[in-house]
Amino acid sequence: MKKYTKLLKYLFPYKAHVGVNVVSNIFGALFSLFSLAMLIPFLQLLFGNVPLVDVKPEFELTTKAMTQYLNYILSDIIQTYDKSSALLFVIGIVLIASFLKNFFTYLALYYLAPIRSGVLRDIRNELYRKIIDLPLGYYSEEKKGDIISKMTNDVNEIEVSIIRSLEMFFKDPIIIIVHLVGLLIISPQLTLFVLMVLPFAGFIIGRIGKTLRKTSFKGQKKMGALLTILEETLGGLRVIKAFNAEKKVTDRFESVNSFYTLLMKKMWRRRDLAVPLSEFLGTIVVILVLWYGGKLIFEGKGNITPEALIAYIGIFYMIINPAKSFSNAYFNIVKGMASADRIDTILSAENPIKLKQGAVKLENFNSKIEYRNVSFKYDDEYVLKNVNLTIEKGMTIALVGQSGSGKSTFVDLLPRFWDVTDGEILIDNINIKDCDLESLRDLMGNVNQEPILFNDNFYNNISFGVKNANENSVIDAAKIANAHEFISATPNGYFTNIGDRGSKLSGGQRQRVSIARAILKNPPIMILDEATSALDTESERLVQDAIENLMKHRTSLVIAHRLSTVRNADLICVLHEGEIVERGKHDELIALNGYYAKFHKMQIK
Repeated sequence: MKKYTKLLKYLFPYKAHVGVNVVSNIFGALFSLFSLAMLIPFLQLLFGNVPLVDVKPEFELTTKAMTQYLNYILSDIIQTYDKSSALLFVIGIVLIASFLKNFFTYLALYYLAPIRSGVLRDIRNELYRKIIDLPLGYYSEEKKGDIISKMTNDVNEIEVSIIRSLEMFFKDPIIIIVHLVGLLIISPQLTLFVLMVLPFAGFIIGRIGKTLRKTSFKGQKKMGALLTILEETLGGLRVIKAFNAEKKVTDRFESVNSFYTLLMKKMWRRRDLAVPLSEFLGTIVVILVLWYGGKLIFEGKGNITPEALIAYIGIFYMIINPAKSFSNAYFNIVKGMASADRIDTILSAENPIKLKQGAVKLENFNSKIEYRNVSFKYDDEYVLKNVNLTIEKGMTIALVGQSGSGKSTFVDLLPRFWDVTDGEILIDNINIKDCDLESLRDLMGNVNQEPILFNDNFYNNISFGVKNANENSVIDAAKIANAHEFISATPNGYFTNIGDRGSKLSGGQRQRVSIARAILKNPPIMILDEATSALDTESERLVQDAIENLMKHRTSLVIAHRLSTVRNADLICVLHEGEIVERGKHDELIALNGYYAKFHKMQIK
């Protein structure tokens, strides 16, 4: 029930549209009932059973008074003209009622359209905002393909299964209720019999719907697995071909795809059962109504006439079609709720990075960064253990050590990509947990070992996230990063598209574009994951020059893979199993003949 309530909250901004839709459906149902109720006087005229009324009754808004008033009008037409004229009068009323019914039906759909499209837009927006808001740690636990599946297939399933069923959801219950009231007026005894039979049909449909939701959930989960395999295949195609692993990955994909197909086949069979099952159950109920209604007429009970029974069946059929549609919509909604469950795993995910009320907004970086007794663990095992380090403004700090020693974690804690498990990190003696997150990250720039670029032009990639950037400032940043020359040589200069993740560029060019982006941001603190480790000699020299330009007059934290790039650092920290085991300048550490000296000897061999 909570999942339905969560979906209903998306309707709240469209409450005015919902109101007009509901009112229009009520009027449409009333005029539909009225046109069918006119069957009784129509049949009475045909059978010659019209009770002539000579005295004009008082007009009141009750069923009995309106029936008498209609009989009076028909009696007057018959006496003044003939029965054929009275028949034409009834037909005219039916036509007017039919026109009004269809007018209000369209009006209901007209106001439903913005609800359908708007709710879906709001779900996508909220989902995307949540994806952006969640910390990096969330995505280390989740499969990228499954997240894409939730954002695409599951949202699409909600559109197909739930949003498109809103028409039935708003319309069919109203039609059923209004026509049931009409049936109660015609024959309470027969309607009571119908109400006793209908719950059995509802129970059968509900039981099938319950299993449908479980199957659909499994199916959507398998689709996420398929997309994960596809995403990994596209990213690792070079390795797959190099290791002749085409058959292995194909067999894996086809195995998951076959299981997904089996689940979908089971799901569609259950879903497609809705219409024939509800139609058959509806036929059974109609047969029971005819039998019981005929029995009442033969026994002279229930105050129902043959004409009224025919009208009753006509009105009852107006309930069967919406009931079938409603049962089909119910199956669709149940199927769609499985997708809603999957989307809710993202929307309800808790962000462990808590923003403090009344947080301090950092305008500048003035004196120092301090790691004070900092420990951190991802799960059970500590990655950093009781680390202490003070970084004065303007210093270049190099972090070296073997893979898994905690270097990347050390720098990721500063912009609060993760929060420390124990201890604290301070900027200008202010705990970063007490700082406004946006202003904290505004103080920092990042250049990663693997440059992260977007499928856009050079200009937008360099100015990404920088407010009030202009073309001159972008060009100046590119020149400092040694990127201006190759950018200018492209067909459209700074407005040339660089391809997916910068695929049209070489490794050195991609890195220089990412450095230009950091230069344009002009932050006082720079975090660099050794940007030259995967480059050729010429590209390395150009990128290294760009990095040196970037680090001028800034406080820098550099993760070093090649020790030759950090010889001139103000302080080199050697991390081993999450602890700083050595610290000092290059020559000092060589003289210690410890971990750093060992790394140095390995690299100069």
